[in-house]
Amino acid sequence: MFVVILGGLWGSFANVCIHRLPQDKGVVSGRSHCPKCKKKIVWHDNIPIISYLILKGKCRKCKRKISSQYPIVEMINILLFLIIYFLFGISLTTILLMILSLSFLIIFFIDLKHFIIPNSITFSMMALGFIKSFDPNLNSIFPNYINSLIGGLFGYGVIFSIIYFYKQIRKKEGMGLGDAKLLAVIGFWFGWIAIPFTLFLSSIFALVSVMPDLIKKNKKMTSQIPFGPYIILATIFYLVFKNNLIGIII
Repeated sequence: MFVVILGGLWGSFANVCIHRLPQDKGVVSGRSHCPKCKKKIVWHDNIPIISYLILKGKCRKCKRKISSQYPIVEMINILLFLIIYFLFGISLTTILLMILSLSFLIIFFIDLKHFIIPNSITFSMMALGFIKSFDPNLNSIFPNYINSLIGGLFGYGVIFSIIYFYKQIRKKEGMGLGDAKLLAVIGFWFGWIAIPFTLFLSSIFALVSVMPDLIKKNKKMTSQIPFGPYIILATIFYLVFKNNLIGIII
């Protein structure tokens, strides 16, 4: 039950970040308010998931609809926290993965809606990913500091190279540096070997996702898409099937 409550509370915090970071607003400055009528939300109307259900998805003041994103984000975060706790129990690994999953959740929804990945999150996750690699007692899912450093540089470098050469050939931007920083995070946290798999899988996921729109000609191959969510999904897929994927090439 504690993990469920913790997941809900931090999921609520994720919603604050998702709403405020793209607007360059402080995430801890001021109480939450209705985005429609701007009235401040009292504490009992701000209980994760429960308040949304009680209010039937509407603001108590203006009666306008509240985005379903709020309970969805909270439920996803609860699920992530529960899975991590079930797999790793009470440990430093659990705390680290909860922090990373929360950051991924925030990035996922911000990039999906605004096509940006906040530097404040990627830079802090790069630093934490590298610092934790100096602890030799962590779970083997994490690399040592040498592998971590190589992974971070490799992750950033491969996307930066794609951006650079695409720009030289097509004379326009192909991807954003936010994607390069996010892939660097993956490298710092899980080592260089995670980069090829993650990049390949994310590209496949993105192509499959946009294929229907390409067929219907609603989008072109040059249309902008948020690539961050696909990187995150590919990372999760890689971690779940890590041993099988590595076994294929070894």
